[in-house]
Amino acid sequence: MKSILLKTPIPGPKSSEWIAKRDRLLTRAVTKLTPIYIARSKGAVIEDVDGNCFLDFASGIGVTNLGHQSEPVIEAIRVQSEKFLHTSFNVAPYSILLDVAERLTQIAPGPSPKKVFFANSGAEAVENAIKIARYHTHRQSVICFEHAFHGRTYMALSLTAKVKPYRVGFAPFCPEVYRAPFPYAYRSPGVGAMVTQADLDRVSNETFARFEEMIQVQVGADQVAAIILEPVLGEGGFLPVPPSFFKRIREYCTKNGIVLIADEIQTGFGRTGKFFACEHFEVEPDLLITAKALGGGLPISAVVGKSEIMDSPDVGSLGGTFAGNPLACAAAIAVMDQFKDGKIFDNANLLANHLWERLKSWQHQYESVGDVRGLGSMVAIEFVKNKSSKEHFKEGCQKVMKYALENGVILLSSGSYGNAIRFLPPLTMTAEQLHEGLEVIERGIKAL
Repeated sequence: MKSILLKTPIPGPKSSEWIAKRDRLLTRAVTKLTPIYIARSKGAVIEDVDGNCFLDFASGIGVTNLGHQSEPVIEAIRVQSEKFLHTSFNVAPYSILLDVAERLTQIAPGPSPKKVFFANSGAEAVENAIKIARYHTHRQSVICFEHAFHGRTYMALSLTAKVKPYRVGFAPFCPEVYRAPFPYAYRSPGVGAMVTQADLDRVSNETFARFEEMIQVQVGADQVAAIILEPVLGEGGFLPVPPSFFKRIREYCTKNGIVLIADEIQTGFGRTGKFFACEHFEVEPDLLITAKALGGGLPISAVVGKSEIMDSPDVGSLGGTFAGNPLACAAAIAVMDQFKDGKIFDNANLLANHLWERLKSWQHQYESVGDVRGLGSMVAIEFVKNKSSKEHFKEGCQKVMKYALENGVILLSSGSYGNAIRFLPPLTMTAEQLHEGLEVIERGIKAL
């Protein structure tokens, strides 16, 4: 049975009415990714106000890893809502927040004892991770990477690489932030149409040498408080950090007394086939940032880190009115419960196998599909005008996304050049739904 059902052109008449109202009421600065308005959702399917049903390959930007309206999450929210909605943990604490913290310390990678700080969004968690690192080290400088995305608040935006639409017009940014090169193998000199392991090793070595030189010349290792890195760049185009590069960064931080922060906001909670992407690399960060899928649809984020680092700031120096909201905590417990029997991981890895097989076949078959990369079911394809020149093909990417939406599939783009499509299907999606959506996308690629 097919999941896609289209009753009107996209956008339909009712969605069009809401679009007009939005244009009257909201600042134009808010992103408009799709011209549809949602009535309801379930699992991997979203239904709009015109009765059109879409397969969701975006998961609310990696939030609904367990699908829309996950019944255990909904029930946990209902039960908690009948007890209390808000007291502020700083004023009248509640045990469910401690339950979430205990779970997070148990699943966070590495053997070190850990503690937790809660916030509401990924950007807030980034801000607080930097504060903790600076307080712990008594240093100011922070190293981030090319193609990174860490959020839209001022420190997070200072760490974010992409100028348009994120940074343009908002300067000046936070001082003592330095951007290091990232081993983007596909776009590196001397790499052919297909990235080989030899290419990856060479680019990793060369990039790490440039990284060390940049810090030595511009900053000084003894001035660096933190290095923040996404194990798989999210908005940057689903670029995985080469394992050897990540491990050398870990060694560099240990040697120089630098706090290593892993931004797992998008990579966490099964997206790469494990709880956290760091597990694939066998790297224990000093601080780990998680958000998005943690709350199953409700806003909650956390910094999970080594106890001695987390305990550095003075009492009262961290906090927030809504941080660790009771409803979001209840949802987070329900999310983590669903990973206990391993079935979500199994299905995530099954989806990943199907995705990689299909997308790799497109790479061999279509001139416009230049690169396929990612980790687990967190995969992207980069569009090029031809494989020889690797010229960015943003308009081709946009055409495929438009075709997909008009034929029932919701997609997101990514990448510093806006020419990549990222695949973020719910980890509970069936193989049949995945292939139904991929058939639509492939027809869009064929039409280029």
